[in-house]
Amino acid sequence: MRIRVVNPNTTAAMTETIRRCALAVVGPDTVLDAATSVTGPASIESHYDEAMSVPGLLAAIRQGEADGVDGYVIACFGDPGLDAARELAAGPVIGIAEAAMQTASHLGRGFSVVTTLGRTVGRAEDLAERYGMQRFCRGIHACELPVLSLETDPDARKIVTEACREAVAKDASDAVVLGCAGMAELCAHIRDEIGVPVIDGVAAATLTVQSLLTLGLRKSGRGEFATPPPKTYTGLLESFGS
Repeated sequence: MRIRVVNPNTTAAMTETIRRCALAVVGPDTVLDAATSVTGPASIESHYDEAMSVPGLLAAIRQGEADGVDGYVIACFGDPGLDAARELAAGPVIGIAEAAMQTASHLGRGFSVVTTLGRTVGRAEDLAERYGMQRFCRGIHACELPVLSLETDPDARKIVTEACREAVAKDASDAVVLGCAGMAELCAHIRDEIGVPVIDGVAAATLTVQSLLTLGLRKSGRGEFATPPPKTYTGLLESFGS
C-alpha cells in the first residue's frame, strides 16, 4: 500500500519532520512519502492561513491520485480541506486532529490538547465538537509558540513539555494531544517527562490510514463524498476546474 502525508504549509523542513515521524510507525509493506504544498502559507496559524492552504493541499491530493497513492494524511492540526480532500480521493483521508483525539479517547476518561498560539484554540474546540470529542476533551491550552519556532527556538521542547505538564495538572486529564504537526518529534520526550500518554496526530493518522487500507476499506463514493461534479473555474483557480 502507498500512503502520502501532505503538509499543507510550504515549509519543507517541517515536512521532513513529519515524514520521519510517519515513517517510524508504518509496516514493512507500506510505502510512505511526504509532500509539501506548492502554494500557500509558510505556516498555518489563522483561519485565513487555513483557507489559503486548501488549494495547495487539494493539488497534492489530486497529484496523489494520479500517482497511485492509496491513502492520505493531512498533517495540520486544523484538518484543513478534509471534506474536499475526501471528495477527490478514492481511498481514506485522515486529519491529524481527528486521529489524535480519537486515539486519546481510548486511553482514559479525558485528554488535554496543547497547541501553539492562543488564536488557534477556537479551531481546536470546533474540531472537538465536530468529532464528538467534547466529553473527552477537558481543556485546550496554548504555549504561545509560533509554529515555525518549533524548528528554530532552542527552548521549544522545554516550553511545550511544561505546557503539557501544566495542562495535565489543571485538567486532571489522562492523556495529552499535541496540537501541531510540528510537535510530532517531541512526543516520546514529553511522555517520558510527564508520565501520561502523549499522542502525536501524525503517527496516529498514519496508522489509521494503514489500518483502513489493511482492512480493504476505501471511501464509499456515494452522496456527499462522491467525486465533485465537473465545472469551469476561473481566475487563479482555473486549473482546478474540469
